[in-house]
Amino acid sequence: MKTVSLMGIFMFAILGIAKLSPEEAPSRMQKELDIAARVGSAMVDGDLCQKIVTQRARELMFARDPGDRFLAGDNYDVDDVAFNTVKKTLIRLSHLSSFPADVNLWMPIEGHPGRIQLVIRNKNEMSQFWNWGELYGDMVPEMETVLKTGQRVTVTDKPGWISVLAPVYNSLGDVVGLIETVSQVKMDAHENVK
Repeated sequence: MKTVSLMGIFMFAILGIAKLSPEEAPSRMQKELDIAARVGSAMVDGDLCQKIVTQRARELMFARDPGDRFLAGDNYDVDDVAFNTVKKTLIRLSHLSSFPADVNLWMPIEGHPGRIQLVIRNKNEMSQFWNWGELYGDMVPEMETVLKTGQRVTVTDKPGWISVLAPVYNSLGDVVGLIETVSQVKMDAHENVK
């Protein structure tokens, strides 16, 4: 009976992605990101996700104070247990890819249709949709599709970027948020995928 080293398989996957042609890399990356997104839909606990942003932070998110323009950002806080538990799951999901990737959590903002918040972003700070410093943003049509239909959607709007958006379910089976599995195809001077 032959035994297969998991480390060997992992190293083969890493070396395999590095040797892909520029034409092959996006397709392979999209497949791996889609797998991570599918697994994430099953693994990410929507009930915990709904507990991450505190009521106080939600109330102040859209507050305006002429004397304190940073009021909402300075008072953004989270439930530590829920945040850390979900973040660890997202980090583990990012390791399903054989290349640097992130898995981020996006949640719609109750009472503010069309607005969405990046509740957890991860190590590489990759996202096609987040602008640095924003507490929330406008929901792109693909996010609305995921939240309404529960279907995964692949987005490649930014050149070189691949995101797969997947639904997050609570214990009642409702779609309460979405994850973004994301990476970027990077090319060096010799046109090899990094």
